[in-house]
Amino acid sequence: MSTDRRTLLQAAAALPLVTAAGTIASSQQAVAQAPKAAVTLASAAPAKDVTRTLAHYLVTAKYDDLPAEVRKEGVRTLLNWVGVAIGGSHHQTVDIAVAALTPFSGPAQASLFGRRERFDIMNAAFLNGVSSHIFDYDDTHLKTIIHPAGPVASAIIALSEMQPVSGKEFLNALILGVETECRIGNAVYPNHYDVGWHITGTAGVFGSAAAVGKLLNLNEQQMVWALGLAASQPVGLRESFGSMNKSFNPGRAASSGIFAAMLASKNFTSSDGMIEAKRGWANTISTKQDYNEILGDLGKRYEAALNTYKPFACGIVMHPAIDAAIQLRNENKLTADLVDHIDLKVHPLVLELTGKKTPREGLEGKFSIYHAVAVALVEGAGGEKQFSDRAVTDPTIVALRGKVVPVITPGIDPAQVDMTIVLKDGRQLNRRIEHAIGSVEKPMTDKQLETKFSDLAEGIIPAPAIRRVMDACWNVENLPSAAEIAKMSVST
Repeated sequence: MSTDRRTLLQAAAALPLVTAAGTIASSQQAVAQAPKAAVTLASAAPAKDVTRTLAHYLVTAKYDDLPAEVRKEGVRTLLNWVGVAIGGSHHQTVDIAVAALTPFSGPAQASLFGRRERFDIMNAAFLNGVSSHIFDYDDTHLKTIIHPAGPVASAIIALSEMQPVSGKEFLNALILGVETECRIGNAVYPNHYDVGWHITGTAGVFGSAAAVGKLLNLNEQQMVWALGLAASQPVGLRESFGSMNKSFNPGRAASSGIFAAMLASKNFTSSDGMIEAKRGWANTISTKQDYNEILGDLGKRYEAALNTYKPFACGIVMHPAIDAAIQLRNENKLTADLVDHIDLKVHPLVLELTGKKTPREGLEGKFSIYHAVAVALVEGAGGEKQFSDRAVTDPTIVALRGKVVPVITPGIDPAQVDMTIVLKDGRQLNRRIEHAIGSVEKPMTDKQLETKFSDLAEGIIPAPAIRRVMDACWNVENLPSAAEIAKMSVST
């Protein structure tokens, strides 16, 4: 795993495309070796039979094959996803989507987390995918910046309410779906992302199709077709960041994956090489195709084990700065009136992705390094409340963000920040962050994930239900029906 990350970091210094988008991960597994640049076609796996080999793995992979640590991370992925899906369920974005789709919904087959409405599984998957991503508080595969759970969990939890799915079957499908999307994402990242694709949507649809296909017991040929039909539905552009459209992307990836797998289950055909063919997915949407990232060590190397969870409800590239600001605030009992200015040494990607100087609403604040630092210093936190419409218009925060001065600095990785707060009395307070909270090196604990879950679910589902839902997630492997989690996660 570290070799891949390390490659991206070192290639960033020499390759503009990689610098622009290839090193966002906050993981620092990337410093010790000097491998070949990651933008060349890998020779370890030929550019043929990629789709079929992946399909064969998916239909034969068993729950008992999963290492214990991979299962545990899958459970943590589920817990985090359920929490953010409940938490985002009453955002204006979800209200609008529910109103827009209600006239066209089919049978009431599946639940909406945190709400009373029920929709057909296609629309339920879409809406839960939107809900789980709208806060930008969901999980992150740092090597690709994919938010893995949204497209996959949203699809299979909806399916589990339509047909029997045991907890073990559900967890196996979740992990296989996450593995699929992250491996496919690895194969084209960073070039695919750099040109403007939102990789959570474009790779996420493969994870959704694979996971749903697994639960539908597709045979190998049908899984090939499901992956091919997924390849025909890439969704999401980075231009949407800061708007409701961003959360549309994982939601649509979830429903598109169901669409693909359902059609394939009835023998709706596709090309057998839709991922790797000359005019297939990888060659069409990226100048980099590393098929060894898809096929190498299948069943041995698990990208799903590298999933991480956000302690702050915003773009991951701002997390080091928020971490530094909160530490300095708390250690020195800082208030906004004491601050003259705040200097930040950052990687170019920080300003590329989060350079909005004057956010006007909460969704824009999630992509403003100026707001993120200011609100962290004022309120000592970076949760959803700090990226609300209220926060981005708070006069104290607005005034302080004008004092934030980010400077692109050679030698600073996207996972790092070097912050100096200059006070009006002349004192200078410095903090350099190498690994922010929530990174692979400093992961959130189970207890921290529960606290995050409780904060998100409070006031949306009954207080006793919060504990019951968390326990159900932790014990998903023992549930006779995974649908129990959805049914106990609705508002009353």
